[in-house]
Amino acid sequence: MLKIVFHIFFLFTLTENLFAKDNYFLTLRNDKVNLRLGPSFEYPIKIFYKKKFLPVEVYETYENFRKIKDHENNVGWVHISQLSKKKAAIVIKKSIVFKNSTLFSKPLVLLNQGRLCLITKCSKDWCKIKVKQYVGWVKKENLWGLL
Repeated sequence: MLKIVFHIFFLFTLTENLFAKDNYFLTLRNDKVNLRLGPSFEYPIKIFYKKKFLPVEVYETYENFRKIKDHENNVGWVHISQLSKKKAAIVIKKSIVFKNSTLFSKPLVLLNQGRLCLITKCSKDWCKIKVKQYVGWVKKENLWGLL
């Protein structure tokens, strides 16, 4: 009987890791956000972010803190109150914004690498974005900050 309980416990702990929540993206809620070395306000600040809606990848949690990675591979901890579910992305290579989600539609503007854009919605291969006065579609493969 003890063996059966041990095996059930072992299988439960093994499958718990298999079904753990995957990484996900959030954005910075404010114009000034502190990236810390550890999951507490007691840890020193590593970086000051100064860009609202900057997308970050969350891959670990500890109480009210989230361990994040940005598009430049900076890693650290941010308090959950500084994060938002608003969708945004960074352009990873020069991209044309099209009026519709096809290469045959009217091109609107060329976005340089590193440009921050807000995401309205996404389909399989395209995302509808907003950058300043432009609203249009960009190939999803050219954006960082989406799964």
